[in-house]
Amino acid sequence: MTYAFTPTPLPTLPVKGTDKLFPIHRIYCVGRNYAEHTKEMGGDTKDPPFFFQKNADSARSDGKFPYPSNTSNVHFEVELVVALKSGGVNIKPEAAMSHVFGYGVGIDMTRRDLQDVAKKLARPWEVAKAFEDAAPCTALVPAESVKDSTKGAIWLDVNGQRKQTGDLNQMIWDIPNQIAFLSTLFELKAGDLIFTGTPAGVGAIKKGDVMRAHVDGVGDLEVAVI
Repeated sequence: MTYAFTPTPLPTLPVKGTDKLFPIHRIYCVGRNYAEHTKEMGGDTKDPPFFFQKNADSARSDGKFPYPSNTSNVHFEVELVVALKSGGVNIKPEAAMSHVFGYGVGIDMTRRDLQDVAKKLARPWEVAKAFEDAAPCTALVPAESVKDSTKGAIWLDVNGQRKQTGDLNQMIWDIPNQIAFLSTLFELKAGDLIFTGTPAGVGAIKKGDVMRAHVDGVGDLEVAVI
């Protein structure tokens, strides 16, 4: 059997300290997983976090973010990214961390104006969340090199000014429970990425801005808006 045409290359992220690439299967994102961000977005902290997806090829690791089309209000959302080496269905929280390959620092880029319209019309969010290059990310750090993924500072600067700041221990749903819940909705697989939510302070960027994102114990991500 041969393909009808040459397939699009498999999306990947580099693995820090190696010459290996991590093949991306799917990108899952948890929304409103920090209480203060939930409040700033007009949500109720009593509501459970929810999930949406980005396309696998939304990931980009070269430190550039091309400003997307059909928008005038693109927002940054710094997040800890969890990469899976295995998966399954109905995974128990106590077994969830055994599926983790490693971690990265990512930014969930959002066409906020298009998302606001979608919310008002009760439409899906793909045009706001799943566009090209909408998931800048660092190289992945193997799990054994990260001492503690349950706590530590997470922040984002724009042009040297602090915009977002929080701590991983402020997540409403921790990593094991995110993996467990997702596995009741989808069959998780090796190559899946989970963007685990963002603290308060999200805001707009423009061409020429430089974003710098950080997660303690994982690393830093610098992205130029072009």
